[in-house]
Amino acid sequence: MEQRAVIKFHAKLGTSATETFKMMQKVYGSECLSRSKTFEWHKRFLEGRQSLEDDKRVGRPITIRTADSIQKVQEFVSNDHNATLRMMEQALNINKETIRQILKEDLGKTKVCAKFVPHTLTQDQKLMRLEHSREIVRAANNSSTFLKSIVTGDETWCFQYDPQTKCQSAEWKSKSSPQAKKTRKVPSKIKTMFIVFFDSKGIIHREFVPQGQTVTVAFYLGVLQRLMGRIRRIRPEYRNSDDWCLLHDNAPSHTSLIVRQFLARNQVCVLNHSPYSPDLAPCDFSLFPKMKMKLKGRIFNDIETIQRESTRILEVMPKIELEQAFESLLNRCKKCIEAGGEYFE
Repeated sequence: MEQRAVIKFHAKLGTSATETFKMMQKVYGSECLSRSKTFEWHKRFLEGRQSLEDDKRVGRPITIRTADSIQKVQEFVSNDHNATLRMMEQALNINKETIRQILKEDLGKTKVCAKFVPHTLTQDQKLMRLEHSREIVRAANNSSTFLKSIVTGDETWCFQYDPQTKCQSAEWKSKSSPQAKKTRKVPSKIKTMFIVFFDSKGIIHREFVPQGQTVTVAFYLGVLQRLMGRIRRIRPEYRNSDDWCLLHDNAPSHTSLIVRQFLARNQVCVLNHSPYSPDLAPCDFSLFPKMKMKLKGRIFNDIETIQRESTRILEVMPKIELEQAFESLLNRCKKCIEAGGEYFE
């Protein structure tokens, strides 16, 4: 403290740090502050520091769980739900591992990432999902053949190149091997639209939308007419209109008046499908993801090659996977009911 006072005195006199250090060496000898410390304090006093005391130190972080530390962590998390352990350690002066134990063991908290959902559902949409799910569960409970009598279909895009998922690009490597890298890529602009209808027994009808054609009401009406013809030929068990039912989504071309009138004239039973509910559509949660998983990461030369390979994948798809799609539909409807119409994990 005495030597710091000397440094402060000389700094105020305008003596240089070097001269101050030399004079202090003559007076204090071996007990003199080091050159670096002398220069450091000289600079501090030149910058206006007045105190000779050391700066207050935070000290070693607390490693013991106490009622006080638990309360501090709880208050911090309630004010900032996204706070990291490191942020809390620096702000609260509590050891990071101690904070983790408090969060998990004392407060029963787990950090969970947000899940992307297709849409922010309104209360009416939740009620609609709830009612439609109950209808399917009720029908499945009343008839053991109900799930086997559903014919469902939809449209999807097949790309010339669709990037691999992160899981698909995973490789087994030793510790010494360099980590593989991949650049972010987006699906190609060259693509073709595929329309597929299937039931638990297999694919019933498939076709590609001609290039430049959009799925208008008139086009979709033609698709349904071709579907009805295929059903009469390859599904004799569906000869009566009440032997099967159609499940398709709420796209404008699917729910237009002309299409509804056509289905009514042919006495086709149509299952209700809630808007913004790909999680309740077998095409969206089962068939198309499985088909596209085998197309990802591959580059096709032209539209014809994309169509040929997409068709081949559908032809060799095991029947058991199509059956499981409808069993999964029933399970998903039950989960939707449990979630009160909300999206579920």
